[in-house]
Order: sequence, then C-alpha cells, then structure tokens
Amino acid sequence: MPSAIRDGRDLDTTSDAIDDVNALRGKLWNEESEFDEGKDKAQFRDYDAACDRVKNFYKEQHEKQTMAFNIKARVDFKNRERVRMSVWEAMELLNTLVDESDPDTSVSQIEHLLQTAEAIRRDGKPEWMQVTGLVHDLGKLLFILGSEGQWDVVGDTFVVGCKFSDKIIYPDTFANNPDIHDPIYSTEYGIYQPNCGLDNVMLSWGHDEYLYNVLKDQCSLPEEGLAMIRYHSFYPWHRENAYSHITNDKDTKILEAVRAFNPYDLYSKSDEPCNPATLRPYYESLIAKFFPSVIEW
Repeated sequence: MPSAIRDGRDLDTTSDAIDDVNALRGKLWNEESEFDEGKDKAQFRDYDAACDRVKNFYKEQHEKQTMAFNIKARVDFKNRERVRMSVWEAMELLNTLVDESDPDTSVSQIEHLLQTAEAIRRDGKPEWMQVTGLVHDLGKLLFILGSEGQWDVVGDTFVVGCKFSDKIIYPDTFANNPDIHDPIYSTEYGIYQPNCGLDNVMLSWGHDEYLYNVLKDQCSLPEEGLAMIRYHSFYPWHRENAYSHITNDKDTKILEAVRAFNPYDLYSKSDEPCNPATLRPYYESLIAKFFPSVIEW
C-alpha cells in the first residue's frame, strides 16, 4: 500500500477517534447529576420558611440595587487597586464569611466550595467543571476587598435597567427601589432591545459578575465554565424562565451549562463538614491546570 494512502487512512482514523473523544467529553459535562438522587429537593430554596436574616437581606438588596448603583460599581471595579493572591489563598481568606442570603446552610465558604467540587467529581464530570465548582463563589471576596455590604455581593441576581421580573424572589420588596418609578427603567424592555442577549444587559452587581470579570482574562476555563460562574445566581432566568424577551440564541446555548451546574451548587449544601487539608493536594493540582499561580483580584 502506498505510504501516502496509508498515512491518509491513519490520519482519518486518528481524526475519527479524536471526534469520538470530543463528543464524549461534550456529553459528559451536561449529563444529569446523579449525586443528588436521594436528596429531598423541596427542602432547598424554601424562602417562605426562611429566617428573618434572609428576608431582611433581600429587602435591602432589592431597594439598593439600582441602575445608578450598578453603573458606579462597574466604574469602581475598573479603577480599583487589585489584590494579588493565589486561588487557594483566596479560598482561605473567604472562609470567615457566612452568606446572609442563603437559607440552606451556614457552613463556611471553603466547605461549600469543596462540597460543590466534590459532588461534581463524584459524578465523573471533567476537571474544568470540578475546578469551576471549586472557585464559583470566590467573587464573595468582594465583601472583604471592598463593598457596601452583603447586599451588593451575594443573593440571587436579576436584570437592572428594565422592569423587575415578578420571578425574582420576594418581588414585593422592590417597592422602595427608585427605578420602579423611572419612566424608562420601569418598562418591559427598559434601555434594552428585544432579544439583545445577556451580553448586552446589566445584571445586578454581585459576586457572580465580579468573579467573571476577574477571571475571564486570567484563566483557561471553557465558555461553559465562565457561564456557570457568571450566571449561577441568576435564578429568575435559569430556574424560572424569565427574561425570554431579551435573551437570544447564544443564551439558549449557555443556559444548558448553567442548568447542568446548578444541582451541584444547590443540592451539595450540607452542614456536615469536609476536610480541606485532605482535599487540598488534589484541588491545587487542578487549579494549576486552569489558573496562574497568582491572580489579580
């Protein structure tokens, strides 16, 4: 057999094998979660039974997350002096925070990050998704590095600059937000165009948006991983199907990634502690694959 023909056939075989592997990898991350099969999911995000701490948090968030504040927050982010530290150092620094918006658990942040990553790992999801689970809440560092309170760091996110969706948790608590009286911001489309896409709207400022802007140029996570980080708290969209009038085809594609991630963020929460010291070597090896040794936060 002529070598050129043999080489061509070998190349085709190799190419087909690569395609098969890529197809398998593409299927793996979005397969249904298995770790949560025995979970009573009705016990999670039960905001009707939430304590006063949670309800008071959302009242403050919904009153203060205005368009004017969100513009200022982004200007401040661009102009702020960055703190330099590794991913694991950031996890340890965050460990003193208890999220006032979370009705499901009171464990430390590092434990929640490890619980999320370990659930993804147990289900055999790819390394990039495991490390996404590990870092997804590191934007809460904003509370330590400079914020006005937890209301501009944690909690569900939503679109500002148009009418507040009734799919947002505790929608009545927007009554004292001045944007509901604005002749533009109070309309269905507000400052946006129909189906303009989430890349062209402003979400309420918090740890999701902050971390996305920190990492998008400082890591090698795929588009799906960055979407999981940016939109994991955007429950009115990925859980309640709101904002279809301003989303587009790209958003439909990334919605699959955000929904694939959500069970690991939500249903892995437990008040049973894990051991960071035992898990650290494995996750530091993953961190090194996707992040530089020092990140500018």
